[in-house]
Amino acid sequence: MYGELKNDLLKTIGEIREAGLYKSERVIGTPQNAAVRVGQGDEVLNFCANNYLGLADHPRLIEAAKQALDDWGFGMASVRFICGTQEPHKELERKLSEFLGTEDTILYSSCFDANGGLFETLLGAEDAIISDELNHASIIDGVRLSKAKRFRYKNRDMDDLERQLKDAADARYRLIATDGVFSMDGYLAPLDEICDLAERYNALVMVDDSHAVGFTGPTGRGTPELFGVQDRVDIVTGTLGKALGGASGGYTSGRKEIVELLRQRSRPYLFSNSLAPSITAAAIATLDMLSSSSELLGQLRANTELFRRRMTEEGFDLLPGEHPIIPVMIGDAAEAARLADLLLEQGIYVIGFSYPVVPHGKARIRTQMSAAHSLDDVNRAVDAFVAARAKM
Repeated sequence: MYGELKNDLLKTIGEIREAGLYKSERVIGTPQNAAVRVGQGDEVLNFCANNYLGLADHPRLIEAAKQALDDWGFGMASVRFICGTQEPHKELERKLSEFLGTEDTILYSSCFDANGGLFETLLGAEDAIISDELNHASIIDGVRLSKAKRFRYKNRDMDDLERQLKDAADARYRLIATDGVFSMDGYLAPLDEICDLAERYNALVMVDDSHAVGFTGPTGRGTPELFGVQDRVDIVTGTLGKALGGASGGYTSGRKEIVELLRQRSRPYLFSNSLAPSITAAAIATLDMLSSSSELLGQLRANTELFRRRMTEEGFDLLPGEHPIIPVMIGDAAEAARLADLLLEQGIYVIGFSYPVVPHGKARIRTQMSAAHSLDDVNRAVDAFVAARAKM
């Protein structure tokens, strides 16, 4: 039987290659940082990781992880409710709640799991989920698992959101689900307007803040802080795998009764191993660092402003915004891939994004700034873009 399936698989893989959509994985031969070695080549500046605060190789986090290995062991070999809960897990949940300004927090193996275990647990067939059309795949998959009615509104379009809320008027409970930051564009969800509509139509609000927590908002508490709606958002999900250390792990934070029910019935929580002690300890160290200093936020914002300004002056087409995700728009998929290769030759590691990750004709180089970069690094990246463009 596999022979027939194998032929179909090879055909599909070949079609992906022919369309220029095949995703090759470059092997990094160093720790994740502002500079990495790709394959066996020389070190290059890395402008495509989600390492927003530059903590993925930070000595303080490494030391915390090492100490946790000695104190708490390598892994839990269990789920939380059996024998998989240690003191650091509870401490991290407390610290996340304090940092985010929420009532309680529950840890997951990833934010994908957090989103996957949310909607099915809370909502039934008599309820409705109104979801932004550009939400992350984990929200889309989580919504599919729920029996709730599904409504979708155009990206950040408040008029369309209001229409969908009206269409869902017969639902028992209505939940608006949105990314805090849409990662392909770096656009922010207008949470103040979303919360206004939610209150007008008696709906709940859920935000996936994976690309914001740790560095967005005056003190890095995320998009709810940025828009002044921390007390109006019911559920916040997020990851430890980007700004908050860069390893893995996720969480759902919000109303205490919601978190309590998730502990009882959320399948990814009940049937997945607990977060490793070393990751838990490093995440605690991250939150302690962010609570005591704004230095990393300042460096990230300075790098972002410099790159946006200089690239605009050089005539590149950037999507507008202030987020450290800065898409350089190319349009053609093959040209985006070619430009990424030329930039690697210039010592800048970036990736071209094309369909199906972004719409046809919207191919881009999605650059991402990090606090680990110096201003000289940023200037070098802009100069490399200019030099690579001249070779196109």
